[in-house]
Amino acid sequence: YLRKGKKENKVEVLLENDLPIVTVQLPLFNELYVVERLIDTITKFDYPTDKLEIQILDDSTDETVEIVAKKVAEYKAQGFNIYQHRRKIRTGYKAGALKEGMEICEGEFIAIFDADFLPRTDFLKRTIPHFKNKKIGVVQTKWEHLNKDYSLLTRLQAFGLDAHFTVEQTGRNSGKHFINFNGTAGIWRKSCIEDAGGWEADTLTEDLDLSYRAQLKGWEFKYLEKLGSPAELPAAMNALKNQQFRWTKGAAECTVKNLGKVVKHSNYQFWTKINAVFHLMNSFLFIAILCIALLSIPLFIIKQHHPELQTFFNFATIS
Repeated sequence: YLRKGKKENKVEVLLENDLPIVTVQLPLFNELYVVERLIDTITKFDYPTDKLEIQILDDSTDETVEIVAKKVAEYKAQGFNIYQHRRKIRTGYKAGALKEGMEICEGEFIAIFDADFLPRTDFLKRTIPHFKNKKIGVVQTKWEHLNKDYSLLTRLQAFGLDAHFTVEQTGRNSGKHFINFNGTAGIWRKSCIEDAGGWEADTLTEDLDLSYRAQLKGWEFKYLEKLGSPAELPAAMNALKNQQFRWTKGAAECTVKNLGKVVKHSNYQFWTKINAVFHLMNSFLFIAILCIALLSIPLFIIKQHHPELQTFFNFATIS
């Protein structure tokens, strides 16, 4: 939805009567400290209430369950189409929750937000118009940071994530290379998910996996650099380590699952395939760093005890 006479990134204007039904999925697991503000934020979306479905996919095992139930009752009484969906068994974790929620959702489009995100009220009205292009399967927005200045750790994370979104996502999208849905703060066309085979839980990064499967099917992704979705960064080292472990291992799993399909695909140019190799295998950098660290030991021995190998040492240090 855009006001008459105005355009955003040259997208077609949508009048309010033409807006589609949208499902907002909120996958949760033990988020008692942030879940209330999340639900409050989503219900403030500037979008027709009769075209908005809010799915709270609650796999929690703590007080979050009761907090969500109370909030759901509160907003149901105000006329919102909101409900709490509980599973007895957390099969597939987040991917399993999203898959089960999609099977019962009403929306033609599905927006997804993790518990620590606080999207802007105009999120849907600024993303939905891009789907007038029938080839678009996903619209992804930029992550912004609520606690960027909390500590050196959060400032470093913000720097890295800003580089990913502003440089990597923008560059890949502009070059029509593979990009990825970042797991949250984005919106999917439901038929795109279905066409790509749905959510699968055989990798730790189900978002990256589905992104590649969708683009291999010919769907296009749209990244919006100018639309930010604020969220909190992990403030504790253990939380950051767990996050980075999931991202690194998940990317490696997606490499095994999808890279061969990309390389063999006849519809992609050479440079798009090269870009996908670097995208999926970025965690290989850590292996290279480890190898360099281990090889530094024999180089140190050569430097100290074998002056006759000085030429080899010089060459190795440059390499």
